Amino acid sequence: MVPTRRPQTRLAGAAVLGLMLLAALPGSARAQAPNPLMAAAQARFEALPEAERKAIQADLIWAGQFNGAVSGSFGPLTFKAINALKGGRGPADGILAPADRAALARAAQAARDASGFRLVEDERTGVRIGIPLKLLPRRDVSSSGSRWQSADEKVTLDTSASPPGEDLAALFEKATAVNPRSPRKITYKLLRPDFFVVTGETPTGRFYRRLAAGPQGVRGFSVGYDKALAPSVDKLVIAIAASFEPFPTGPAPSAAAPPASAGSAPAAPPAARVNERYGVAVMLSDKVALTAAVAVEGCRSLRAGNRTARPRARDESGLVLIDLDGTGTATLPALAGEAIGAGEALVLVAYADDAGKRAAVALPGQLTRAGSGAMVTAPLQPGQAGSPAFDRQGRLVGLVTANPSDKQLVAGVAPQRAHLMAGPAVIREILSRSGLALPAGASSPEMSTGAVVEKVSAAVLPLVCAI
Repeated sequence: MVPTRRPQTRLAGAAVLGLMLLAALPGSARAQAPNPLMAAAQARFEALPEAERKAIQADLIWAGQFNGAVSGSFGPLTFKAINALKGGRGPADGILAPADRAALARAAQAARDASGFRLVEDERTGVRIGIPLKLLPRRDVSSSGSRWQSADEKVTLDTSASPPGEDLAALFEKATAVNPRSPRKITYKLLRPDFFVVTGETPTGRFYRRLAAGPQGVRGFSVGYDKALAPSVDKLVIAIAASFEPFPTGPAPSAAAPPASAGSAPAAPPAARVNERYGVAVMLSDKVALTAAVAVEGCRSLRAGNRTARPRARDESGLVLIDLDGTGTATLPALAGEAIGAGEALVLVAYADDAGKRAAVALPGQLTRAGSGAMVTAPLQPGQAGSPAFDRQGRLVGLVTANPSDKQLVAGVAPQRAHLMAGPAVIREILSRSGLALPAGASSPEMSTGAVVEKVSAAVLPLVCAI
């Protein structure tokens, strides 16, 4: 049964308003006078395939830098978002270098995974829409649509559909009507021949509503959420709106794998999945990476990222160095200089299967036992041996040496389990014997999971072992 209690709602913020404006206006109406840097960046951007252009804009939304429509068109907002993402690393030219693009894709995927964001085909209404399933785990249906809701009922997303014959303009007038006895305030409204958008506020909440008209009728969605959740939910509303297709055609798009780093060789065709085993490695130089020995045992051939690789002799610690063929850029992680204590919160970067592809994921972890027999508690699954663990300052503190032997899910979620891990002292010893070095990680303020992933993801490689 549909809950009768709904969260009070209020204005969707300036970022959402920007999305609505851009979705409504033609490109010429929002264009600014071009400058040479922007013209060059636009030429580079528009040379990319349409799917990649849209993927970059969608990833920029998840990185918190972009509040425009995912159109694939290049404009001032995309230019500014790319420069904001670069954060002074290189010229403010609006161009994403391959390493920056890879880091953006991985950080965006980590943010999607953190919210459980998935495209859903809503059978009640026919719409296709992205749902942050971890935030909105409760689902119910009504005569006109579907509802997803947070466990505390402070965030609600409703879809709706009505048959042909509904007057979009009349629905718009009803949605924006002023009631002097109601504390609700309309803060933005836009009506176009085929859709409308309305946002508003109450004393404690925010809301965003969009309806679209077509031959099949009127379809739409609305999101309402508590004011206190705005810092985190505003970005999700932008992502939901960007994903919304009222009258979808063709299959839902699948998530793309992170692009290759600059200088790396083209990706080799994947072998049959039944003949593959997976793992994770972390780069120690442009030619050498480190992983768990169990991830590379018995391999007929080995790929690390998009480069072929060969393992060296196994170290007694359960780790092994692998040599990388070809050339590529190396973004090396900083190594923790001091031992960390049990109970320390960690971020593990791994790879997991997503729509038939290996995609980067960020996993929460906790050091449960320190010293030579270190263990980390994390929701690891088969194929994630060698996953590096980082502290909240983005410093490498260890690699998982064991490979989970079974795929265990509880209510569809991987549970936290303890796994053996080689700590920084072991890694430092391997580096010393091999004539390698990682930069020392100085103490710095703690970072969010997304910031940690953005800092370290370019150094983490997926392994594919042909057996």
